[in-house]
Amino acid sequence: MEMTGYLILLSVILAVSAGVIFSGVFDRRFTWIGLPARMTRKGSACWSQFAEWIDKLRLLVISLQSQIASFRSKIPDEDPSSSKPVDMGILSCRVSKSEFQENDKTCDALNVEICGTIQAPKDGCQASITISFLDVTDGSSSPVQTWTDGPKMIAFRRRVELGRLPQQITVLSEWTAVAQIRVDKLVFARKGKRNLLLDASISSADNDEELIRTRCTFTYDNPAHGYLDLQENAERTKVLAVALAFAVSAADDELCDGEIELIENWARDNILQNSDRASEKDAQKLEKVLSRTVAFFRDGNKLDTCRICKEIVELAPVAQRYDILDLCMYVARADGFVAAEESALLKDLAGWLEVDAEKFRLMMEKVLPIHMHEVKDVESILGLTSDMSREKVRQHLNKEYSRWNARVTNADPHIQSQADQMLKLIMEARGQYTAEKALTIDN
Repeated sequence: MEMTGYLILLSVILAVSAGVIFSGVFDRRFTWIGLPARMTRKGSACWSQFAEWIDKLRLLVISLQSQIASFRSKIPDEDPSSSKPVDMGILSCRVSKSEFQENDKTCDALNVEICGTIQAPKDGCQASITISFLDVTDGSSSPVQTWTDGPKMIAFRRRVELGRLPQQITVLSEWTAVAQIRVDKLVFARKGKRNLLLDASISSADNDEELIRTRCTFTYDNPAHGYLDLQENAERTKVLAVALAFAVSAADDELCDGEIELIENWARDNILQNSDRASEKDAQKLEKVLSRTVAFFRDGNKLDTCRICKEIVELAPVAQRYDILDLCMYVARADGFVAAEESALLKDLAGWLEVDAEKFRLMMEKVLPIHMHEVKDVESILGLTSDMSREKVRQHLNKEYSRWNARVTNADPHIQSQADQMLKLIMEARGQYTAEKALTIDN
């Protein structure tokens, strides 16, 4: 069908080409021999009709090209492994995509099939096949992994019992499915279109002696971040966390030694010690970067903290964002009090990092108790918002009062002191905010 379309198109193109050549000779010939005007007018009329005919043919060619392109786009891509003749003297394998259904749940799956000859030590040999995958995109060699029962991953490896081979030389004349592997159980190296290598080894179940091994490559478009992507994202997020911590420290235009020491220790613990590839050279490089960063902020420079937070949101899960906020809070308290600029920046960071406002407030309450605040931001400390009604404010303050009133008798004197100060702040807020709401309603 496709070849017929090509032949039609070729015929039309040849006809048009011949017409154009003929028209050129026709035109030049009549000009050269100098025919009378009457003959020239007839020739001109013929040429005009001929030109119209050529234009129609040109439109026909364009139409045919469009139809052939549309036809070709509807032809499904052929599976090379299915169209390529199978050498029955060896064992071949292939992978096809399918779906796995279980308890009304459907997920993608990979079907592993084999075809060809298996030679065993004897008739009736019990055999098994072991399957694994490697990501070989761009010349790399990264194993496809799977989750263990815990939080760790291991290289994927599936062993399937094939049963008893009927003869010493067993020939599978048709493609035979030996395993269906759920994709949601696999963790690929990276996101996107990947070139994968299937490694299938058939062994004797009696002594695990390998009988034959076969391999093939196939492509899979992985929609999720791979484990190498996640590792790189985590490392990048830690670097950005250090930048935010320095920004909080410099928010009041002063970098104290205690804040610098805290940030540098965090960087060493999290960027180096948690990296399997860390070396002495990496440690020296980190120290240089930290020194340059301190000099950068001491010169009065600023970072675009909003942009940094947006990048962190794209890279890091919510739990890691809370860890970054926790670091920034401890940096803010390192010199014994929280400047108004530091408190305001922390509030902005929480919004830009898209964390829960109430959880952030409870974190602030724990790490930065009220006596540390240079300027008490009543709304942030008590969790009040401008969109609360008078009744909502009253209910919220009553809830906060009950919570802190229960801590007045706590055995820890620091908690007792914090509770006393919070109760005092709540009483002040009751008078201030309920009066403001009442005034707003009256107006």
